[in-house]
Amino acid sequence: MKKNTKQRRNGDMRPEYDFSSMKGGIRGKYYERYRKGSNVVLLDPDIAKAFPTEGAVNEALRGILSATHSVRRTGGLSGRAMRTTSKGRKRTSRS
Repeated sequence: MKKNTKQRRNGDMRPEYDFSSMKGGIRGKYYERYRKGSNVVLLDPDIAKAFPTEGAVNEALRGILSATHSVRRTGGLSGRAMRTTSKGRKRTSRS
């Protein structure tokens, strides 16, 4: 059974939402925080299980960044190490 509701075409809120009776509200209270933005990332469940806290995630990412900077400083990996196989996986170096 379908509810009998009217569409508000002018964007007005429902009459039961009366914000004039609210006390202590501050307009723009979180404006600056919102402007700064945030970097929220949703982790897949298997990743979240491996990194249970934001500190653990940050530590792992810093380790990856550190390794990346080290590789760049030393001139990088050989061209052969960077090529991918036909299945899209990186080749392992053979001795």
